[in-house]
Amino acid sequence: MENNSDEKLIRQYLKGDKESLEILVKKYLKPVYSFVRYLVGDDISAEDITQEVFVRAWKNLKKFDIKKNFKTWIFSIAKNAAVDYLRKKKAVPFSAFDNDDGGNMIAETLTDPAPLPSETTEQADTAHLLRAAMKNLSENHQTVLYLKYYSCLTFKKISELTGVPLHTAKSRHRRALAALRDALTEIL
Repeated sequence: MENNSDEKLIRQYLKGDKESLEILVKKYLKPVYSFVRYLVGDDISAEDITQEVFVRAWKNLKKFDIKKNFKTWIFSIAKNAAVDYLRKKKAVPFSAFDNDDGGNMIAETLTDPAPLPSETTEQADTAHLLRAAMKNLSENHQTVLYLKYYSCLTFKKISELTGVPLHTAKSRHRRALAALRDALTEIL
């Protein structure tokens, strides 16, 4: 049903209905932003990359194979844009922020990231543990878990997006869950 709706919107846009593209963008804006934010780790870069994703999609919409799944296609563009960004991103050494007095302006302005006791809940703790454990996983394992549980994609769509056979996507998922379980036991 979702694919038919996307297909219909794309066909209408290509016939000149500008509102159809607006509906399509609104439908995928938050999921794509969330996915990109997860991959790059900061809000501002995620906003810029998400904008770039939709510009790329708009420019290439006439070339899009209407028989394919739009959601998979847009997430593939998002993944590639995020990877491009991460490749270009250069690490700035912490010492670059040293001042003439021997201090470090970043270290001096850091605040305690620990939440206040009133803000701590069981759900937040669980989410924190999961994020920490996921950081110990390989990029392939992180990607398959994110796509499965945060983006709610099927294994077929995950295999299309990542460019691996269906059985590979499923086995990566099983291995990722086992690795996540091991990482959680190490943290706990």
